[in-house]
Order: sequence, then structure tokens, then C-alpha cells
Amino acid sequence: MAAEGGGKEMNEIKTQFTTREGVYKLLTHSEYSRPNRVPFNSQGSNPVKVSFVNVNDQSGNGDRICFNVGRELYFYIYKGVRKAADLSKPIDKRIYKGTQPTCHDFNHLTATAESVSLLVGFSAGQVQLIDPIKKETSKLFNEEVSLKDTGWNNIYRLIDKSRVTCVKWVPGSESLFLVSHASGNMYLYNVEHTCGTTAPHYQLLKQGENYSVHTCKSKSTRNPLLKWTVGEGALNEFAFSPDGKFLACVSQDGFLRVFNFDAVELHGTMKSYFGGLLCVCWSPDGKYIVAGGEDDLVTVWSFLDCRVIARGHGHKSWVSVVAFDHYTTSVEESDPMEFSGSDEDFQDQMIHFGRDRANSTQSRLSKRNSTDSRPVSVTYRFGSVGQDTQLCLWDLTEDILFPHLPLSRTRTHTNVMNATSPPAGATIITNTSSNTTNGNNSGANTPGINSIATTLPRSNSLPHSAASSGGGISSGIMDSAIATGVSKFATLSLHDRKERHHEKDHKRNHSMGHISSKSSDKLNLLTKTKTDPAKTLGTLLCPRMEDVPLLEPLICKKIAHERLTVLIFLEDCLVTACQEGFICTWARPGKVVSSF
Repeated sequence: MAAEGGGKEMNEIKTQFTTREGVYKLLTHSEYSRPNRVPFNSQGSNPVKVSFVNVNDQSGNGDRICFNVGRELYFYIYKGVRKAADLSKPIDKRIYKGTQPTCHDFNHLTATAESVSLLVGFSAGQVQLIDPIKKETSKLFNEEVSLKDTGWNNIYRLIDKSRVTCVKWVPGSESLFLVSHASGNMYLYNVEHTCGTTAPHYQLLKQGENYSVHTCKSKSTRNPLLKWTVGEGALNEFAFSPDGKFLACVSQDGFLRVFNFDAVELHGTMKSYFGGLLCVCWSPDGKYIVAGGEDDLVTVWSFLDCRVIARGHGHKSWVSVVAFDHYTTSVEESDPMEFSGSDEDFQDQMIHFGRDRANSTQSRLSKRNSTDSRPVSVTYRFGSVGQDTQLCLWDLTEDILFPHLPLSRTRTHTNVMNATSPPAGATIITNTSSNTTNGNNSGANTPGINSIATTLPRSNSLPHSAASSGGGISSGIMDSAIATGVSKFATLSLHDRKERHHEKDHKRNHSMGHISSKSSDKLNLLTKTKTDPAKTLGTLLCPRMEDVPLLEPLICKKIAHERLTVLIFLEDCLVTACQEGFICTWARPGKVVSSF
């Protein structure tokens, strides 16, 4: 799939790249795909997605991978950096007719070497619960119901007839899962309950700005337990916070909405620069959210302050996936460590320190704002892939997170724009005629990327000499109190509710790459939505480009021939996938097995 070598041509597919940690290498023999390895004709097909689970196999090779390509779904033993992939022996393979898999998710709590629970969402709206180890299909949710009416066979989907865009198990639960649809609705299900043979009736439980939550009424508890209607247009993706208490949703209307999941209350919102938002993820400590989409940007949003703190520009097309690298996000004390004893003792202490850092990074992240702890230096690493076939890696450093605080003595200062971030609740007022951020003035009310490139100072990463953390973060088991919280909603009485109309999709030629400094009128027009008739550009919902720091990627490499749809960070590698159906493993520095 990838060309060998490291030539200088812009269109050459890269097989390795270098960051401050070292060299990441593509393992061509660890490439997963359909058994015939023939590139998939992706026209009209849903994005290729990848899910991982560890089944705690006694052999030490417990990783399993699931991926969809067109109408096909595959389940393999994942050998990663250890051994070459054997595509001739899938554990399970399924080919569907009349519908295509769109997304899937494993339940990590219940996974064993003998059984796994895998949820699969489909383009026709249904959700299937399967066990690929036992090769069983246990349940189907939102299935079709056929009604004969005057000689015609009419097919109805009782809950939602639109495409499934995202499906995830509720953190900490063995039975609850959440499903989002292109209709803009989300539904909470319990695998123990049925969906019923009649259309559900709903009653309003809670309503807020551009969202509502309904409960399902029936004599006995049935699915769905809750129905969320969020924003305008498709709800493209959602992600639970590390503690499982909050839910971040991104929609085609360009809004990020963050909810308290248990209390079904809106915590905060953010608006894209323009166009829909397509992907979202949380930092390991839950303090920051990154979203990407049709504005070709990655946007960093502070959960605590409910505001945009930075944007990153590196992609030339829509951003399809964003993800934090839990294993490279580093937390370092400013005071040097002290060792005593022999050289052997020193080595033992260093090994022990490495393990401690791997196991406690998440808890130490929370010390950053503590007043009684020593100063802590924090660097968050996240990545993004897009339809431009490029992989970008980004470092979110303290000069961006805390612009008013002095940097650690061990850090090298990076440029941050002179405009300071406003306090939460304030409205940004930009006077472009007197803006002297860099001593020059473009004169445009809404500068585009082309003008920004010459007027904005940028911030990217720590210097290459800085040390990085080799440790990993394992997210804690999220509490399952939601099960109790939801059960009390299931017996309330209900009313039907009309579906919201789907907004027209954002046109592809409105990419950031096509915007010049003269297109402010078009931008102002695009930022108007049905949900917010007032202009959002220049407010806390959507600051102007010159009002927040602009990040540059650490690396930005073309790694595929077709648009990229997957980015997953694992302990010893990162995994990417493209729409041709090739799942690639990139070994982290020093992680390539010599016998490979």
C-alpha cells in the first residue's frame, strides 16, 4: 500500500516519521485488510472503522481487532508489533445484504477469551449485538417491522430509520449502550430489554437550548430508555469523559455540546469556525476536549472554562478523527529527582520511577491546578487524520494552557499571541482597525487562513530535546450509577414528537483551504444557524482566528492514498486506516521487535 523510502515528493506516501521521542515506523507486514489485500472501491461506502478489545488470553496475545469494509465485517487476533498479520484466519467474518456496518464498539468489562459483546451499527438504522468468538447474533435493536396494507408490504423501522453514526457502551455498564443517528437523535438502550412491536411513545423529560430529552412510556420497561434530540442535522459523533459522567456531542450544525450525562443537563457549547463538526475526543484527565470537522481545523476547548483555548491548522481538508495519546501525554515535576546509593540502586529506582509514571499520569494531571503541590509541567499529545490523507500530531503545552503563568525553568518558551484569553462569561470584542498583535493589520473583519499565516504568531511543541513520558494511562472504571438513574425514567407517560428537519449538508468547496482574506462575508453567513440566529463569530462560542493561539502540528505526513478514517493510540504503536480498507500499524520508537 505504501511506497518505500523517504523521497521529497509531496504526494509520496510516508513509511516513517520522526518526533521528539524518536522514529515511528510503518510495519508493512502488520497490515490488516480484506484477505485478498485488494484495495476496496470506496465510492458510496461508509467509513472504515476499527475497534479493539483485550480478552485476557493466557497466551499473552489477547488483543482482538474488528473492522468493517463495505458490507463486510472482520474479527482477527491482533498481533501488532510482535508478529505479522495472518489474514487467512479470521476468527469471524460477516457479509451483510441491504445494509452496511457503520460503527462498532466492544464491551471491555465483559470480554473474556471465550466470549465478547460487540455492538454494530448499520446504515439502515439497526443495531446488532453479536459475539464474534462464539459466532452468535444475540439481539437486534431498531429492527424492521413489516405491515401489509392493501396488498403492499410496507417496511417500518419503529425507533429511527436514519443511519447509525456512533455506538458506544456506557462506561462502567455491562448492559447500557448509547446510539446516535443521522437524524440528530440519540437513544439509550438496555440489552436486557426488548424494543417492543409498536412505535414508542415519548414524554418530555428535560429541555434546553437546542436539545431535549424524552422518556419512553410503556407498561413494562422497554427500549429505548431515553431519546435525546440534539441540535440541527446529523449527530456525527459522541464521546464519554474519562470518568463517564459527561458526554461530548458534535453535530452537523457545527456545535459541540457537552452534557452532564446522569443529570441530562447541558454543561457548555462551542461553535465550529464554519461547517459541521465530525469528530471529538477528551484529554486523559477530562479537562480538555478536541473537536475537528469541515473547517479543516482542530479546536481545543476547555471543559472547566467552557471556552476555546486554541485552534490547530495543518489539514487541507475535513478532519475525520481526533484522538489523545494517553501514552505520550507527560507530567513532570519541576524539581529534579534525587537518587542515592550504588549504580545498581540508581537503575532500580529509574525503572520503578518509569512504572510509577505510567500508572499515575492521570492522577498527577489533576495536580496541575493544586495550590499545595510542587509545580507540574504538562504536555498533552493528540493526533488527527483527515480526508486529505494526512496524519498530524500536536502538542498542547503550558504556554497555551496557562498563558498568564510563568513557564517551568526546564521549558523553552514558544510564541503565543499577544491577545490574552478572556475570562469565562466575557464577550470578545475585536477591533480590527486597531489590532496590533504583530504590528501589522490585515484590515479584514474575518481574516482567512491565508492572511492568518502571515499575521499570527504560532505555537507548536516542546523543543526536540525535551524528555517525553514513556508511561501509559489506563482510564479508571467508570461508575455505573447511570443504570439506577435511568430506570426511574422508564415508566413515565409520553407524547409523540415531530422529528427535526435535517439541514442541508455543508458543501465540500467551503473548505478552509479555499478561504481567502476577502471571504469574511461568506464566513459570517455560514456561522448563522437555525439554532442561533445571532452571529457567533467573535463571541465565546466561536472566537475569531486572531483571538486564540494557533497551533502548528509537530508532524503532518501523507500516509495513505485514500481519505483516513481511523486513528487509535496503543501502548506500543498507533493504528490508522483509510477508506481503501487498509489498517496500518505504526511502531513507536524502540518498540519494533527485532525478530519481526
